Amino acid sequence: MTETRRQIRAHVHANAGIHFNELVRESSFAPGQIQYHVRRLIDDGELVRGEFYGRTHYYPPEYDERERAMLALFRRETAREIVVHLIEHEPTGPSGVADALGIARSTLEYHLERLVEQGVVEKTYDERNRVVLRIANRERTAELLSTVEPTVPDRLLDRFTRLVDDLLEGGPGSR
Repeated sequence: MTETRRQIRAHVHANAGIHFNELVRESSFAPGQIQYHVRRLIDDGELVRGEFYGRTHYYPPEYDERERAMLALFRRETAREIVVHLIEHEPTGPSGVADALGIARSTLEYHLERLVEQGVVEKTYDERNRVVLRIANRERTAELLSTVEPTVPDRLLDRFTRLVDDLLEGGPGSR
């Protein structure tokens, strides 16, 4: 294995779920070099590629499909904040989460849909038919969550989305 390939492999192993653009930004290699070496690493079984929510992510092979999807979600700042809030305050309703995080209900629902779809969050109904949110598998969720830190560009994208949603819904930041 070449030194370049070894460095790319090590970076992906240290940053499970990293997406291609992030890998390019964080390395000293040209995009074409990274594409070539990532392709070779995938062919050799050293990395796994996954397409989640419009992005290509790379993982060490020890993560299964569900864990890869969870890691992709946790790279989004808003999804991470929702999960952390639920870990600390469950069970709770959607409006409580949206208010606590200062996000539009539509933003919350967008992320909740994906978190429920991947089995991170359980959405049930109480005796008064109100939605109740809980973390589905606390231990594994916390373990995977601790391995991911969203990048600055990911955070900026999430914050821009929040701003637009807030403006469209006439929330506190709209004028």
